[in-house]
Amino acid sequence: MTFIIVGIVAFLAGMGIMWAISSTLLQSRAKNILAEAEVQGKAIKEKKILEAKEKYLALKSEHESSCNQRTAKIQQKESQIRQKEQQVNQLQAEVNKGRAENESTREKLNNQLQIVEQRKQELEKLRKQENERLEVISGLSAQEAKDRLIEGLKEEAKTDAMAYVNEIMEDAKMNANKEAKKIVIQTIQRVATEAAIENSVTVFNIDSDELKGRIIGREGRNIRALEAATGVEIIVDDTPDAIVLSAFDPVRREIARLALHQLVTDGRIHPARIEEVVAKVRRQVEEEIIETGKRTTIDLGIHGLHPELVRMVGKMKYRSSYGQNLLQHARETANLCATMASELGLNPEKAKRAGLLHDIGKVPDDEPELPHAILGMKVAEKFKEKPDVCNAIGSHHDEIEMETLIAPIVQACDAISGARPGARREIVEAYIKRLNDLEKLAASYPGVLKSYAIQAGRELRVIVGADKIDDKETETLSYEIAKKIQDEMTYPGQVKITVIRETRAVSYAK
Repeated sequence: MTFIIVGIVAFLAGMGIMWAISSTLLQSRAKNILAEAEVQGKAIKEKKILEAKEKYLALKSEHESSCNQRTAKIQQKESQIRQKEQQVNQLQAEVNKGRAENESTREKLNNQLQIVEQRKQELEKLRKQENERLEVISGLSAQEAKDRLIEGLKEEAKTDAMAYVNEIMEDAKMNANKEAKKIVIQTIQRVATEAAIENSVTVFNIDSDELKGRIIGREGRNIRALEAATGVEIIVDDTPDAIVLSAFDPVRREIARLALHQLVTDGRIHPARIEEVVAKVRRQVEEEIIETGKRTTIDLGIHGLHPELVRMVGKMKYRSSYGQNLLQHARETANLCATMASELGLNPEKAKRAGLLHDIGKVPDDEPELPHAILGMKVAEKFKEKPDVCNAIGSHHDEIEMETLIAPIVQACDAISGARPGARREIVEAYIKRLNDLEKLAASYPGVLKSYAIQAGRELRVIVGADKIDDKETETLSYEIAKKIQDEMTYPGQVKITVIRETRAVSYAK
């Protein structure tokens, strides 16, 4: 037991000694750590102080540089401002100087104007005194003298003008034989008037309205078949005993009319029969066209035409121009061209050929967008017509330049045929308006008492006062009215102006 206690005491004593030794060692180590920490802290502190100083110096240098730049800019701006101030001061000085000079100049101008005004008043006063002196000497006032001078000059000018006109007319009469062909060609180039629209419908008469139902057919099959076969629009409406065939192509309308006539006469109307009859009628019409063309060329004595041109001439029979049958118009034009060419000593055969073909461009199989004169010229060239004939066809409405004397002849004869009384239809309102305009135009001249448009507007008779216009002035008035009508109005053919001046002596026996 004693040994145990001694062991425990010894163990405890050893533990105390060990604790004392370890405590001493720990304190020594702690001191060493603290010393090292203090050394490291001082080193870190010195390093941070150095870094702060360096950063401070860098920031200070950058700030000083920025301040220097800003100071330099401010100094530059101040220098510019000082320069602007100097310029403004110079300008202000110049303006003040100019203003002073302007004031001085204005005063000088005002003084000069006053002097001029004074001189002007003096001159006006002298002129009035001179006029008064002249009036006293001549016994006339200034206005009376001026009026007499103007009147004398007016009468002298009028007399000279009338004498000049008479001289020209006398010279023209003396040289009439020499210049006859040229004058005729130049004076007959008048274009006919534009009148009514061309026909585009044909009215087919039927015996009774019961036939309309048969022509229409069940659910409209007959009328559809007929329209498809002929290319013509068939209008069946409430018009009694009539059916309207509408198409711009007159040949198609004629084929439709003949086919419809045969169908109604035969009584069998159905789609198959319609196609058969239309085909048969088309052949008949084509044969008739060719036969008409051949007969026309034989009647006119024109030979050597291309067969296609002959067919197109025959096709003219079914075409109208302003209500005038185109084939009849072409025949008239051809005969007129031959007559006029013979009178002028030109080739009548060429003129007749060109006159017959001049409207060939109105009946082409296709219809390009060209004027009919140009189209006719191209067709004639295609079928080997001579150049002078082609030129006459293409130039008869002035689309191209005339190159031969046949061309104006064709143009004139075309106008003559169209302007012949009754040849073409004219709207009544337009006709009456043209006559009224003619009469008003003549009545607008001084000295005219009455004016009458007669002979369907182709002659204008003007009655003038014998006390207002003398014999010489009637010739001048007739010429002036003719020229004004020619410049301002559209009319067919030519208008004859007759100025009548008569003196009547009236007395009464009581």
